[in-house]
Amino acid sequence: GGGAFESFARAVWPVWTNFFDSIFGAVMYFATLTEVPILQGLIDAGMGKGPALALLLAGPAISLPSMLVIRSIMGTEKTLVFISLVVIMSTISGIAYGSFF
Repeated sequence: GGGAFESFARAVWPVWTNFFDSIFGAVMYFATLTEVPILQGLIDAGMGKGPALALLLAGPAISLPSMLVIRSIMGTEKTLVFISLVVIMSTISGIAYGSFF
């Protein structure tokens, strides 16, 4: 059962979970040493390995404080491009990793 909507949801769900975790990883500010136990707890609670990787990749690359520093050095437009690329690439990496593992 479920039909077309269920098929659509199964195809789209990994994209949204990886994208959301990339965004969440970008704005959260945890030290790298604390990210691992937090992610382990999330994985133990049922989080997929792909979204966990997306969160782990986006977190160190762009946190809120680093976004502010990058903006002051490179300007708003280049900062938005950088943030977008990090989110897109970590989302793609999470999807790829999740599909294999």
